[in-house]
Amino acid sequence: MIKSILQKPDVLGATASVLCIIHCLATPLIFIAHTCAVGGGKSAPSWWGGLDYVFLVISFFAIKQSIKNSSKSIIKFALGFNWVVLFLLILNETFSWFYLPETVTHVVALLLALLHLYNVRYCQCKNEACCSN
Repeated sequence: MIKSILQKPDVLGATASVLCIIHCLATPLIFIAHTCAVGGGKSAPSWWGGLDYVFLVISFFAIKQSIKNSSKSIIKFALGFNWVVLFLLILNETFSWFYLPETVTHVVALLLALLHLYNVRYCQCKNEACCSN
């Protein structure tokens, strides 16, 4: 598994980003189901919120490897920058520092998935000399 992650980190990163978006979109449904099941409770299951951080850890390693394999500096920067923004958005959701619509997180996660897919298609190094720049 580790070998496949090292060989195709963008596929892993795009998959993690898409799963993150699905997770975010499903959250309201989980809240409603949990509220009905508990009889008025106002929280989602604790494990559900932890999935945000699982996706962040997976995407961190995928981005780290993608940055090593990318041939374009701007894509390297965009991948790293968007991961940091997503990390800060998820921290903000956890600690409620200030209000931002959930859509902002969805857009950043989608952008991260699209950057991974772009990197797979147009920015892969063909040899070691390419990636050392």
